[in-house]
Amino acid sequence: MRDYSFDPELESLVRDVVHTLRDYFFYIDVERVRVVVCRNCRSRALARIHYLPTVWRLVLGLKPMYVIEVIEGNFNSLTYEEKVRVVIHELLHIPKGFSGGLRPHGRYVSSYVVERLLKEYFRRKSASKR
Repeated sequence: MRDYSFDPELESLVRDVVHTLRDYFFYIDVERVRVVVCRNCRSRALARIHYLPTVWRLVLGLKPMYVIEVIEGNFNSLTYEEKVRVVIHELLHIPKGFSGGLRPHGRYVSSYVVERLLKEYFRRKSASKR
């Protein structure tokens, strides 16, 4: 049976990535991005991003929201750098309008873009320690 729980530590990582790369992720409202950990999940994925469909947002009177679902058994074995890479990848799926939809893989969500932002993230982190 799958078990889901919130993960404040991973939400802190998401906030840190958005803050550090704020000129790229300026459109992301971290207050409306949550992270959950899925235990006992058989997926081979490391993480997935979900959105709340427009019809549900309308009925519930909510603004667009996103949930990053981390697959515990696959994600926990990653290094810190790999975890940041996964977070960047999932954040790239959020469109610039923060409209409630998702961007597909392609021009905006690609390994090239992820690697470029990952290098920039660690460059800025090392520069801030000086």
